[in-house]
Amino acid sequence: MQGGALTEVVAIASRDQARADAAAKKLGIARAYGSYDALLDDPGVDAVYVPLPNHMHVPWSIEAARRGKHVLCEKPIGLSSAEAQSLIDARDRYGVVIQEAFMVWTHPQWRRAADICRSGRLGTLQSYIGVFTSYNVNPADISNIAAFGGGGLMDIGCYLIVTSRMLFGEDPVRAAAAIVRDSASLVDTLTSMTLDFPSGQAIGTCGIRTARHQRVQMLGSAGRLEVETPFSAPPDRPLRLLLDDGSNPYGPGREVVEIPACNPYRVQGDAFANAVRSGAAAPYPLEMSLVNMRVIEAVVRSAASGSWEQI
Repeated sequence: MQGGALTEVVAIASRDQARADAAAKKLGIARAYGSYDALLDDPGVDAVYVPLPNHMHVPWSIEAARRGKHVLCEKPIGLSSAEAQSLIDARDRYGVVIQEAFMVWTHPQWRRAADICRSGRLGTLQSYIGVFTSYNVNPADISNIAAFGGGGLMDIGCYLIVTSRMLFGEDPVRAAAAIVRDSASLVDTLTSMTLDFPSGQAIGTCGIRTARHQRVQMLGSAGRLEVETPFSAPPDRPLRLLLDDGSNPYGPGREVVEIPACNPYRVQGDAFANAVRSGAAAPYPLEMSLVNMRVIEAVVRSAASGSWEQI
């Protein structure tokens, strides 16, 4: 965001002044604070970015809003749909912009993929298939701490949910899932889910004890769209969407759509800043975040019940 056209990073806060000073020096940030409260008291700060551990997202986002700061908060927006609703209430009460930081929502690659799905080139959309996995066994990492909202579903599986909703252009009505949990930490290490949409189905697998991989494809009656590097898109080289008409994925029916290189976090920051400056709604409004949390909850309920769960 330091390179954004509409964003200027003017301050950084830590729970420790020395750490804040070191980070500010390294990053070239003018002001450093040894507490989050001190940063929120700074009248020269218009908005805050909250990249804290998951369980701290909602309380500090609400506190920032209470003090008149706009908020861009990392995903997942909270630990439950009730927490997401509390942010909607805070947004409306304090008259600020609060947005969950799903950078895929404003990334040109995903906007183009959604446009293709809407264009009819794939025919009738039927199926989303997504995989997002990583390997993380560090017990001190917040992704491996259940009390902090850790686990693969909250960390990376949420991307499968939000992008399937984005490409279908609608919300699922029920979910079925299976979850494997680590016996020591109790975080989910492997989650596979099926989301039933009005127009089709989405199948997604996420894991944090699995070889690192990511890929998304959308299948329709007349074609297939593949997002080659969907989530950890490199900012320094072009990206590719792969299209084929089903006749021969390696032959003349195949097309490569190239997306120019961009920094997705810079794009996201500028889109958020534009909403703040113009008085418009957030690019990814909290009502969308609320639905995503409800889907996550249905996935967890289904894994426990062994049945379809309504969303």
